[in-house]
Amino acid sequence: MPANRVVWWRRHHHWRLRPNGMTLLPIHIIGGITGIISGFVAIYAVKGAKLHRKSGMIFVYGMLALSTTGTVMAVMKSQRGNIIGGLITFYLVTTGLLTFRRRDGKSIWIDVSAMVLGIAIGVLSTALGFEVANSPSGRINGVPPAPLFVFGAVALLAGLGDIRMILSRGLQGRHRLVRHLWRMCFSLFIASGSFFLGQAQVFPKPMRIYPLLAIPAFLPLVFLLYWLVRVSLTKWRPRPPIEPVALLSA
Repeated sequence: MPANRVVWWRRHHHWRLRPNGMTLLPIHIIGGITGIISGFVAIYAVKGAKLHRKSGMIFVYGMLALSTTGTVMAVMKSQRGNIIGGLITFYLVTTGLLTFRRRDGKSIWIDVSAMVLGIAIGVLSTALGFEVANSPSGRINGVPPAPLFVFGAVALLAGLGDIRMILSRGLQGRHRLVRHLWRMCFSLFIASGSFFLGQAQVFPKPMRIYPLLAIPAFLPLVFLLYWLVRVSLTKWRPRPPIEPVALLSA
């Protein structure tokens, strides 16, 4: 199609493109709010109890809706930084949930696919971070290189964890809990940080105090460190024991 025809088509048919993004935006917002609220409930609830399992599954559904719609909208807008954020959130939530699935002959292919995805996200995020750092503006779609390097390091660390799990043919006990906890908590941190700091303009001006908004934004990281220390250095275990998710065994 000639260039002048492309310009004419975009000018007269842009309204046909808008409903796609506008349709996904409410789902994205609802998924994010649902994920953040249910995620904090799951953190405070007794681990392994009914409230923890129920709120945890609601958290998973909300975060999958948030990450999927966010990635699609970022692709539509060519926002590479947000694409990385959506992909790593989807990856961490999915692998955190799959930690407690029933293992069978097909599990190895799921684990290998997750490992490839995690390492790919890590490499792409790190490469994009260097590209942004060397660019004249030092930003891409408003995103500085630091979050991209953090996402890259986290994704590569998670990918190495997947390799370890594959070689050991599954994790048990404390290592299983650590894998589940840190992936879920970090994905909650991505959502809370994106909302309370990345979307601070939606809050009323009297509430738009960044040190105050930083508290709920970084609170998941505080809980992440707390639970990692508690699980790693003590004999604490969830009671009653966490059961495999019935949805994944279907």
